[in-house]
Amino acid sequence: MPMSPLQHNSASAVASAQEFSSEERSQLLRLAHDSISSALEHREISTEPPTPHFAEPRGVFTSIYLRRDGPAHDRPGHDRQEGALRGCVGYVLPTCQVYRAVAETARAAAFDDNRFPPVTREESPHLAIELSILSPPQSIEPEEIEIGRHGLLISWQGHRGLLLPQVPVEHAWDRTMFLEQTCRKAGLPPDVWQKGATIEAFTAEVFGEKSGQ
Repeated sequence: MPMSPLQHNSASAVASAQEFSSEERSQLLRLAHDSISSALEHREISTEPPTPHFAEPRGVFTSIYLRRDGPAHDRPGHDRQEGALRGCVGYVLPTCQVYRAVAETARAAAFDDNRFPPVTREESPHLAIELSILSPPQSIEPEEIEIGRHGLLISWQGHRGLLLPQVPVEHAWDRTMFLEQTCRKAGLPPDVWQKGATIEAFTAEVFGEKSGQ
């Protein structure tokens, strides 16, 4: 079984190397939508990978957004910004096949992100999905971190925090701020990256419907 999903505050995508073809990207996005709608309709879907590529293990984050035409935008007090985040959940480590990971994280983002109420049947047709397919995390020295290329995973004394590569670009952070904010994400003091914490980096292929990647 994969590790428990992590919630994440998603941000605008940065350019990333393309491992998955346009057809494969479309297929994974359709799978994410079908995973959400099947839960609402109480039906089962297959998570058996249809190709060897989809059977490879990957970490995956799925972010879902509600389009402006979504019904939730009619509720008083709702953020009417186009593409408002509706949920983001993922697996950091490549503990299961990418096809299954997309299906599971899409469903978790829709129904298990405790920052948001569960997605409703009325909202389902108005969702936009963005996928971040992660490379396996590897140890890295702080000076080797490249903003816009690397995401970070910092672990220390049972705590763990992760930020995707998009985040420091969105907030115009330098390398030091990125390290400090990843520590904060783990609930740790911002300087533990200098005091023996484990620092790992990964890359992400980011694509989806929100920004038309």
